[in-house]
Amino acid sequence: MGRGDLSDAEWERLRSFLPVSNRRCGRWRSHRQVIDGILHRVRTGVQWRDLPERFGPWKTVYERHRLWSADGTRERLLQQVQASADAAGEIDWDISVDSSIVRAHQHAAGARTEPPPTLGRGGRKARTSGRSAVAESARPPGGGGAGGEGLDRSRGGFTTKLHLSADGRCRSLFLIATAGQRAVCTQFIAVLEKIRVPRIGHGRPRVKPESFAAEKAYGNGPVREYLRRLGNPPHDSERSDSQAARLRKGSRGGRAPGFDEERYKKRNTVERAINRMKPFRAVTTCHDKHGCVFLGTATAAAVSIWLRT
Repeated sequence: MGRGDLSDAEWERLRSFLPVSNRRCGRWRSHRQVIDGILHRVRTGVQWRDLPERFGPWKTVYERHRLWSADGTRERLLQQVQASADAAGEIDWDISVDSSIVRAHQHAAGARTEPPPTLGRGGRKARTSGRSAVAESARPPGGGGAGGEGLDRSRGGFTTKLHLSADGRCRSLFLIATAGQRAVCTQFIAVLEKIRVPRIGHGRPRVKPESFAAEKAYGNGPVREYLRRLGNPPHDSERSDSQAARLRKGSRGGRAPGFDEERYKKRNTVERAINRMKPFRAVTTCHDKHGCVFLGTATAAAVSIWLRT
């Protein structure tokens, strides 16, 4: 076993949730060997073509990573690992939300625009191969180009941005990738609504945290109203512009929102969760042309952290 490869215990936790070959596309290469190759690339940031030979053909490793990123397999693996931790009582449901800017390498630019569908006889859309159809149909909307793949210009240059929620033990629960200039408050509700930890056996997935905190950049009106509807009032401090607008209205502006200083101090857990992902070089710098593939790369790093903490 090489450095960074899955241990036997980690492989046993994953193997039952991986796709099974339908035997119509030939014999698949070992999932364990491919996952070790993916983790090696995520950890080192090496180009796919430079993967060591012990992981098999580089194109096999890349294609399976691309396919799993597009069809939701990566997300399901993360949820199942979280379900095992939740059943053992190892998830701290004090949730924090934050984001991190990721510099995009020049190789991340130039994603091809999706061509128009090929029409067959009678004006019907022509069939595509099974595996390509699954990957393309499951790919999030983007359509190619930097803007459609979560890449754009910000103060930091050519960047993308990772928005994530983390539990009280500094592990990512869910991630979203957007263009680098997108405001963080626009993704707060989307990040929280994607938290979905299945229960082992019977029962609905857990989606509601016990409490959560975020920095004051998330303290706008829609976010506060959303938290009140959940029955979990916000604990973050009031933004200066929101405070000025409230004071200008006088008695019509209402009371100042509640602020729990002790709970607000715990928001550093999400920052530490981000720091845990920074040693993965393919996450620290985006090399992937497609947003869904980069999100799959970040999710693979999150799965590795959950398995080893």
